[in-house]
Amino acid sequence: MTRTPLRPLARILQARARGENPDAIERENIRRRHEEMHDRARARAEGRLLVLGIFFFCAFVVIGGRMGVLANTEPAEPRTSVAGADILAQRADIVDRKGRILATNFETHSLYAQPQQMIEPVRAAEELVKIFPDLDRERLVKDFTGKRKFLWVKKKLSPEQKQAVHDIGEPGLLFGPREMRLYPNGRLAAHVLGGASFGREGVYAAEVIGVAGVEKFFDARLRDPARGHEPLTLSLDLSVQAAVERVLFGGMKLMNAKGAASVLMDVQTGEVIALASLPDFDPNDRPRPATKGNPSDSPLFNRAVQGLYELGSTFKIFAAAQAIDLGLVNADTPIDTAGPMTVGGHRIGEFHNKNYGVLSVSDIIVKSSNRGTGRIALQIGAKRQQDLLESLGFFKETGIEMVEAAGAKPLLPKRWTDLSTVTISYGHGLSASPLHLAAAYATLANGGRRVVPTLVKQAQGTAGEQVVSERAAADALTMLRKVVTEGTASFGEVPGYAVGGKTGTADKPKERGGGYYEDKVIATFASVFPAHDPKYVLVVSLDEPVETSGDTPRRTAGWTAVPVTAEIIRRVAPLLGLRPEIEPGQLAGITLTAN
Repeated sequence: MTRTPLRPLARILQARARGENPDAIERENIRRRHEEMHDRARARAEGRLLVLGIFFFCAFVVIGGRMGVLANTEPAEPRTSVAGADILAQRADIVDRKGRILATNFETHSLYAQPQQMIEPVRAAEELVKIFPDLDRERLVKDFTGKRKFLWVKKKLSPEQKQAVHDIGEPGLLFGPREMRLYPNGRLAAHVLGGASFGREGVYAAEVIGVAGVEKFFDARLRDPARGHEPLTLSLDLSVQAAVERVLFGGMKLMNAKGAASVLMDVQTGEVIALASLPDFDPNDRPRPATKGNPSDSPLFNRAVQGLYELGSTFKIFAAAQAIDLGLVNADTPIDTAGPMTVGGHRIGEFHNKNYGVLSVSDIIVKSSNRGTGRIALQIGAKRQQDLLESLGFFKETGIEMVEAAGAKPLLPKRWTDLSTVTISYGHGLSASPLHLAAAYATLANGGRRVVPTLVKQAQGTAGEQVVSERAAADALTMLRKVVTEGTASFGEVPGYAVGGKTGTADKPKERGGGYYEDKVIATFASVFPAHDPKYVLVVSLDEPVETSGDTPRRTAGWTAVPVTAEIIRRVAPLLGLRPEIEPGQLAGITLTAN
């Protein structure tokens, strides 16, 4: 801003020349300066008043609009400031292939304490111990009478427990609403579902997260709000699962086994219809993981998926099928199984030191000859044997949708020697899970196409790579059928369902020091049914079974796993919609004649 001088020299000189008073010029300039200052102050004040007016107008509009919105909404308790209000507690249901509930949510309450609001803390502790015997009275008294301002007492309450706590009448005992995971079928499919627990917790909400099984594998999908709580549909059939678990439990007890596992799989899609592992647990009250001892002794251990076992003679059919596929033999090719047979300095023997002499390839499977299978394997060779077993899925995890499967990679020999080739051909020297075995048998049963096991219901099956030819797979099925009708699995016959399969009895390795137990085995029966048109594969494995009905204990799969498998098939085949095909018998006293 340019400031005008009050006594400009030029005007002063001019005024003096005209005889005028120079002071009048100064007074006039002072007046004009004051008027300009007044005008500027007035304009500034008017601008401020305008801004203030606009601000008050906007505030009035916002408040008025908000009041209008509140006036037109239903009354509700404000909860934006409640601790835990941002926790997403919803979780989608899990259902079986027919839409029946396997896991869902249940509204319940938690119990917490604010000791500073308690009137009779000692009495409250005593009453709580009566309601919840697992609580420690001394610990509660110490917490209630100490300096703590908040503590959880129980994370989940039943309605009866809540009412009992309410009747104590203690103002310092408070309830918070929350959702919990409920498994209405109890122990059924416990290892598949796994279980859930609480993540982030607040007084008025708790985050439900999966801790094992499909609950953990699909945790993000089950908690995704974008899916609108669409249920997760598994491949399991609830009715079939219940029947399998019931029979398997009875068989485990009858055969005096310490554990059992079973896998029922669709041979076309790889869908697991039932998967059981015993002993099991209740996912509604999931036990804590074992901190010492053998992990397989824990009920949380999934023997069907996590258990890696030498599966014995169930592997022999792979050697026979591959040799036929390669054109090295056919089902009737004679093989000398007579001893002695030594490979890599180790003697290859037969069960009970039998000597079968010359057998056809088919009879080698029927009689379960170690030497015969070993000689076929040597013709195949180590490299080609590895290629087949890798194609069947024995070199990596199954990939099934359970977190436990990630750590169940088969145990392979460090050096694949000729001895390894022979022993692996009859199921020793390579450890895999019953689920691996079920997928491999499904591959043979569907015509030789690779099967990938899954726990998710499939709209339709996808054809995998051709692992063995259809001709070799068909010959293998014929041999498996003869094992039941003529061989070691005679107790596996189920009238009307043409069962085929292969037994496997493997000595159990010692945990320490190497070697094998002489009186402990893993007994396995891998079966397909119906054998002439396979629909399903069923693998049953028993840990340390002993059948004691005779004079001497019997541990082989033919006496232990096979009868259990037959009873399972007898129960579940009708549930799977399979009609028995029974040949009509000859009626007494009636002779059929032709016209």
